[in-house]
Amino acid sequence: MYDILIIGAGPAGVSAALTARSRGRSVLVISNPLEANPLSRAPLVDNYPGMEDISGRRMLEVMHRQLQSAGIPVAWQRAAQAVALDDHFACAAGSDVYEGRALILAVGQAPRASIPGEQALLGRGVSYCATCDGMLYRGRTAAVLGLGVEAPGDANFLASIGCRVLYFAKGERPAGLQPEIDFQPAVQYVIHGADRVTGLEADGYLHPADAVFILRNGLAADSLLPGLRTESGHIAAAADGATSIPGVFAAGDCAGKPHQAAKAAGEGNVAALSADRYLTGKI
Repeated sequence: MYDILIIGAGPAGVSAALTARSRGRSVLVISNPLEANPLSRAPLVDNYPGMEDISGRRMLEVMHRQLQSAGIPVAWQRAAQAVALDDHFACAAGSDVYEGRALILAVGQAPRASIPGEQALLGRGVSYCATCDGMLYRGRTAAVLGLGVEAPGDANFLASIGCRVLYFAKGERPAGLQPEIDFQPAVQYVIHGADRVTGLEADGYLHPADAVFILRNGLAADSLLPGLRTESGHIAAAADGATSIPGVFAAGDCAGKPHQAAKAAGEGNVAALSADRYLTGKI
């Protein structure tokens, strides 16, 4: 078990990890691949102190080299679900579950639920985690919405455990998707069902299904960690990063505007200091 789990490896997450390590804490950073971070697509960042006229991708690479130099491990996996246990936290990512005594959320500005039927049927056939819930649908039909870079791998996993997988995404068939998986290009979706999922409507055509796995690069924070209080689409956090759940701290874009790298890095530092105080029983 780690002292602190940090979800997100943008400026907020990297800053939090470096600060926590400087305080002697064991840290694990859990993050999507670099290319999934919106900052990596910024052609120019010219307002971050010490990094003059740098691309977003280059900025992230420099920051991640700092993590390597500090010996801080990074799990390059999509965080699918976090839960608060009696005295620590657990986070499911990929096929693994990680545990920590405190949790820092630096997940960026994650998308809100926007698919009709998604919230109403969440936990009743709608899932964000193939490895968490896939075995429930072995031998049954699972529709996968490939909205993130790791979605093809998750779909392959579902097929490997005996699900009949229908894969939906915008554009062409993604590289890496197993050839036996049925692929349907689509852009508009509606999830059908009353008490349970019964199908997925894709561009006006209804496909019967027992489950719908919505695999985005990121989740809205209150979907990632149930019970977390949000305000206007952001995590409700105090000045010290504390959230509505003791031991959970937030930093960066997920904690509010302005969505700027410099602000995120500062909040990451503050969140790590707060998590350190929490672990020593001072708050």
